[in-house]
Amino acid sequence: MSFLGKIFTWWDGATFGTMLDTSRNGEKVGTDAQGNAYFRASKRHGDGRERRWVIYEGANDSSRVPPEWHGWLHGSFDDVPESHLPPARIWETEHTPNATGTDAAYRPQGALERGGKRARAVGDYEAWTPDS
Repeated sequence: MSFLGKIFTWWDGATFGTMLDTSRNGEKVGTDAQGNAYFRASKRHGDGRERRWVIYEGANDSSRVPPEWHGWLHGSFDDVPESHLPPARIWETEHTPNATGTDAAYRPQGALERGGKRARAVGDYEAWTPDS
């Protein structure tokens, strides 16, 4: 991305201001499986809270933050998430970002994107009419 693009856009990677702040005041804490990098500020806010942020690998989409890092970003715990995670269960799957609005989104039978044809209602369904 061009220099002007970094100054004025926020939706496709970190802006120039975020990169400058990260290089001057940020301490890298870790990365997740998707390549997102997590940082904390070297100075605290006036109320003692720590400033934390993420720089996405690719497009900025908050649904790409896994639950354990979401908890860290919001101050649920102080240490890196790996130290707080229980062992993975055999039924757990990898985190996937929200696919709404993409080609990978779930579209049930009858959805407009799949032709808008749904199965006819059968069985004990009876349409309501105001006269009955």
